[in-house]
Amino acid sequence: MTELIQTPESLAPHLARWRERRWLTVDTEFVRVDTYYPRLCLIQIGDGDEAVCIDTLALADLNPLLDLLYAPDSIKVFHAVSQDLEILVRLRGACPQPLFDTQIAATLLGVGDQIGYAGLIEKRLGITLDKSLSRTDWARRPLTEAELAYAAADVSHLATVFVALQDELAARGRLAWLAEDCARLARAAQYVTRPEDAWERLRGLARMTAAEQTVAAALAAWREREAQARDRPRKWIIDDDAIYRIAERQPTGAAQLEGLGVLPPKTLERHGATLLGIVGEALAQSPRKLATDDELSAEQKARLRELQATVQARAAELQLPAGYLAPRADLIELLRRGRAAQVPVLQGWRLEQCGAALLQRFF
Repeated sequence: MTELIQTPESLAPHLARWRERRWLTVDTEFVRVDTYYPRLCLIQIGDGDEAVCIDTLALADLNPLLDLLYAPDSIKVFHAVSQDLEILVRLRGACPQPLFDTQIAATLLGVGDQIGYAGLIEKRLGITLDKSLSRTDWARRPLTEAELAYAAADVSHLATVFVALQDELAARGRLAWLAEDCARLARAAQYVTRPEDAWERLRGLARMTAAEQTVAAALAAWREREAQARDRPRKWIIDDDAIYRIAERQPTGAAQLEGLGVLPPKTLERHGATLLGIVGEALAQSPRKLATDDELSAEQKARLRELQATVQARAAELQLPAGYLAPRADLIELLRRGRAAQVPVLQGWRLEQCGAALLQRFF
């Protein structure tokens, strides 16, 4: 039977034992169907000897567990850690460190580019995981034994894989590379969306005029604040298409807003006046061109191809995906800003292994 911890008393002896461990494997299960923030339902922890599930819905105080996860003297092992960090930042305002992301480790060892957990386990352990429970409603109680076993297996297998990956990285002199990349992931600010930055999620913004972009950005900021305050999905407030249409048509009255046909009656009734006020205030500002579709010149495109070819050749030598070493967007930024570009390929191990050669040859 998989152990499900639901009381402080049953958690305490595990915490005492885990404090003595140099590393722990960690995973989370959450739901995010009708909320803005992910709702944490389970935390699974393994130490190589056991794997247990902790019912975060049953425990009123998670601080003793969080104290363990944020202790700086043990490595926290995750696979594809970003979603887990979003949850933990919400709870503590910071990321636990040090981290070991097995997805990054696999990439650095040439096992796969952004390989999924099931794929990694199959490649490294020859175990095919049952995916039939991957869409379990983790907020439902009680959970079945099969569901708990499925959740616990994630950290159990992870422990086996971690030890091997760590040894292989050490043998190839790449543990410092992993530590650097994991430290970059552990910057808490990237897991919090500021309302004033919400326009960056609007993929169709670049095709709009500066005035339209200014209105769209104001609407996106309002939507973000509303979604956060009500803990509801953004699209439940207003969807992207509504933002684009309102920003383009810029209604000045209730009849014009309703005539756009992009808002349900309840949304019009609840937020119509607010939305009209936001449009008016945005139009009173100086227009801002926030997003652009800057086309590269023919010369820049030729130089970009040269940069990409150099990166691809170096990536092949290192047995790394070229996009992991230096993605196209970073190379474009490098092309435009040169040595002043703030991109990973000009930092840390990437600078040493590739970036320095790019600067020497092209800049």
